[in-house]
Amino acid sequence: MFNNNKILVVIPARGSSKVIPRKNMRLLYSRPLIFYSIRTAKLSQYVDDVVVTTDDSEIALLAEKFGASVIRYTNLVEEEPVSLDALVHNAMIQKEKLTFDEYDIVITLKPTSPLLKTQTLDKTIEKFEDFSIDSVVTVVDDRHLNWGYDEDNKRYFPLYIKRVEKELLPKSFKETGAILATRRSFVHEDSRLGTNIDLVELSREESIDIVNKEDWIVAENYLQKKRVAIIVNAYEEIGTRHIDRCLSMASKFVFHDILFLIDENHPLGIDILKKYNYPFDVYDGEDELFEKLRRFHTQIVVNDILDTSSEYILKLKNEGYFVVNFEDLGVGSEFADVVFDSLYEHDSSQKNIFSGYKYYILKEEFYFQPQKIITDEVRNVLIFFDGSDLDNLTGKVLNSILATNYQGRINIILGLDYPNKEEFVSKIESNPAIQVYTNVSDISEFIFKADIIFTSAGKTTYDICSLGVPTICLSRDERELTHVFCSEAAGFINLGLGVNVDETEIGEQFVSLVNNFDQRIEMNKRMLSIDLKNGFDNISSTIKAEYRRFKLRK
Repeated sequence: MFNNNKILVVIPARGSSKVIPRKNMRLLYSRPLIFYSIRTAKLSQYVDDVVVTTDDSEIALLAEKFGASVIRYTNLVEEEPVSLDALVHNAMIQKEKLTFDEYDIVITLKPTSPLLKTQTLDKTIEKFEDFSIDSVVTVVDDRHLNWGYDEDNKRYFPLYIKRVEKELLPKSFKETGAILATRRSFVHEDSRLGTNIDLVELSREESIDIVNKEDWIVAENYLQKKRVAIIVNAYEEIGTRHIDRCLSMASKFVFHDILFLIDENHPLGIDILKKYNYPFDVYDGEDELFEKLRRFHTQIVVNDILDTSSEYILKLKNEGYFVVNFEDLGVGSEFADVVFDSLYEHDSSQKNIFSGYKYYILKEEFYFQPQKIITDEVRNVLIFFDGSDLDNLTGKVLNSILATNYQGRINIILGLDYPNKEEFVSKIESNPAIQVYTNVSDISEFIFKADIIFTSAGKTTYDICSLGVPTICLSRDERELTHVFCSEAAGFINLGLGVNVDETEIGEQFVSLVNNFDQRIEMNKRMLSIDLKNGFDNISSTIKAEYRRFKLRK
């Protein structure tokens, strides 16, 4: 009841449907379509009674199970289709006879609007606080550069005065049909609208009306939508590989609400997020982080922050979040719902950990690069050690190559926090065969054009492998030594911990590879035999399966 007004919601649900047979009974995201409108009405703080009017016994049974009463209209005249006005009027009259009372406001709620929120229904009812309002209907913004057609002159003409952005056009609305609320005195067999009508504007999501299969697909995706908070680190010492992965994931989470959360002391990551225009927020300390997670009404937390503590993960779990971690070798990984690690091997007894190349997410740019064709001559060498390169493996490799009297081109990509960058560049700027780059946005182009690559044993090896470029790896630290993918079996030459490898050994290995065309062909063949283009699908399907188990446990 609202302001002493007794309120009836009528949900008209036919058993037949031409485009989607038995539409109202079909399972939409594991629930019959009719369930959603009944739930919306039942959760209202103002609605007194919910009635489903139908010609179908199966719908009637479902409606009663979901808490609605049922009015059958088989007693009406059936020689011609029954109008919606007549159905609602009949349901109101029959329900009033059963309750020995009259309603003040009668609301038609379409069963084909499953995304309508209870808050919107209540907002519609609250419009009747104004006694001058007779009826309220839901609409959606319909501003477009519309055109008409003149039948007499057989020509098209604009229905707008001036071509401007959509937001600058005069307001125009289209009825969604989701809600039509009216005072009882205006409910007749041939009409449900009064004279003074108010509107409630819906979002695009809420306005979806399932008419065809395309609408069904969109609605189902919306119903599966989750609120995902991605907590990521990106600063000079670790580079951008974590935020790159998260951005690749976010680009594929089309139907989910995404919020990036990043430490306010990570300006590198903040600048990247600004560039890509994803919603993000910064936090200062764990307390503020958790407050922002609550404010976002988070359902899933993705941590791409390397090792985590058990205290941190258990705190997330106590908040009720589903927790997904990447590259977590910390003790917190034991308590996360899912841990993905494409780089490092884990204890196989931990059932929540999924490791290996199958869970690597390629950057979008690598999906569209052609595979490398190996040529007999080596003309282009790429040196690329991402991050800070504290041991200056870049300089060591460059000196090794120059000592061999190699005459081709050398491209060098320096990490964002490479030490003494200006000094390094000044030493080689007189050599026209050497080009130095920083802040490269099209790394796939450099990789594809290279004949031989020197890099670390990190995630870049997956990108290289997807194109099939012969590569010599030097690990930057002990952690990278555990990256088993960077091996001969996958087509790589791994020289081990870079700081322990002398320049002579690097030079000898380089010359050997340059002169061994067959070896480079074999490396290319092994790399291209590995499927690296389904990483996101593998991650997504795993998360979906584990999330279902998580929900069942709650």
